[in-house]
Amino acid sequence: MEAKRKFKDLPAGGKIAVIVTVIAQLTLMVAALRDLYKRPAEQVKGPKPAWAAASLISFFGPIAYFAFGRRK
Repeated sequence: MEAKRKFKDLPAGGKIAVIVTVIAQLTLMVAALRDLYKRPAEQVKGPKPAWAAASLISFFGPIAYFAFGRRK
């Protein structure tokens, strides 16, 4: 069985891909949480705490919030 690879063992392109992915994920999460905080509860579909918790889940939570959690 192969040992787990560490960040320092990745090639330069792999390191850049990981860093870009992390930045994108954090940006989406912060944007979703900021929007949720500023948006009145009447404009959110469902409970705000549930959407806040969902926004902490990978890319899927913030994307789901932006796609399905806001009222027009």
